Amino acid sequence: MDDAPAPVFEEPWHAQVFAITVALNEAGVFQWTDWANRFGTTLKQHGLTRDLNGGSDYFYAWIETLEDFLADQKIALPNDLQFLKSAWEQAYLQTPHGQPVKIQRT
Repeated sequence: MDDAPAPVFEEPWHAQVFAITVALNEAGVFQWTDWANRFGTTLKQHGLTRDLNGGSDYFYAWIETLEDFLADQKIALPNDLQFLKSAWEQAYLQTPHGQPVKIQRT
């Protein structure tokens, strides 16, 4: 019988984006109540068209909120985020299976 607790996060990236958000809060980038209010608004917007299951769709909404929040704070602008997303996509598409993904700096 396996008594190991179930994982708190379904995917590693869920834990990573959560940890990034907590670290930004602890660094004083934003107050947690402000974050929670904005995230709640995003969840309501997404929930109008479909149910959120607490898995990846929940964390996609989390990322959307974080990106918008960081853009509003002028910490990470949308063009910068899009560049990073594109670089990440290129890197993982070109990385052999099992190898670490590295973004090439230009």
